[in-house]
Amino acid sequence: MEIIRTVEDMRAWRRAVSKVALVPTMGNLHEGHLALVAAAHQQADKVVVSIFVNRLQFGQGEDFDAYPRTFEADCEKLRAVSVDALFFPTEAELYPRVKQDFNVEPPHIQNELCGMFRPGHFRGVATVVCKLFNIVQPDAACFGKKDYQQLHIIKAMVEDLNLPVKVVPVDIGRAEDGLALSSRNGYLTAEERAAAPRLYRNLTVMRDSLLAGNNDYAALEAAARADLEQAGLSIMWKSARADTLEIAHAGEKHLIILAAARLGKPRLIDNIEVNR
Repeated sequence: MEIIRTVEDMRAWRRAVSKVALVPTMGNLHEGHLALVAAAHQQADKVVVSIFVNRLQFGQGEDFDAYPRTFEADCEKLRAVSVDALFFPTEAELYPRVKQDFNVEPPHIQNELCGMFRPGHFRGVATVVCKLFNIVQPDAACFGKKDYQQLHIIKAMVEDLNLPVKVVPVDIGRAEDGLALSSRNGYLTAEERAAAPRLYRNLTVMRDSLLAGNNDYAALEAAARADLEQAGLSIMWKSARADTLEIAHAGEKHLIILAAARLGKPRLIDNIEVNR
């Protein structure tokens, strides 16, 4: 695996190969990231993983400085799954100007759901992903469905800006007990970790109820909220159309139930699709 640290070297590497798939990450890799790499191998001859902890997507009081940097362990994992190149730029390399004057500004959806609690987060995500697309020039890029709002915004950005990148959604990686894999799960205490899978269990109950014909979204959300609050999770739900993330109405065929829950230090996100 070649480790590439500059934009110039990344572009030179790209010119020398044919078809490339990109997996953008912030490092501290887990099995969910490796599932993205596996999907990337199915899309292209060469796979590039980027590791960059992007300051622009961290809000005031969030854990930019505390975010785990595990470069050596990440490299070992990436070599084991045959990644061809790791793009590992410094902040000065990726943002050469002291002030980032030009940003990618997503539409109103950026201020809803997770964006309500993280102002500017999705602007930072869209901006860094657009920069990575311009630098690496991948034919395809793989993103996990766990960050469904992020996936929705990136797909819309690619379409609106006519970027020649195929965005590949990858199913959520889960632990054996159903908890969605996340780098921030490491912040959970043992007691919190034992309670966390209740989030996914409630999502599956809501999905099964919808498939059985129950369209009372508010009642389903209220019942799940009561169960989760008993376990110490502070929860926010949204039942939405899977294609637009607009509020779902009774009888919608393709839904996504989006959940965000504060449990101790981390904020957990998860979702489940409902196709009927």
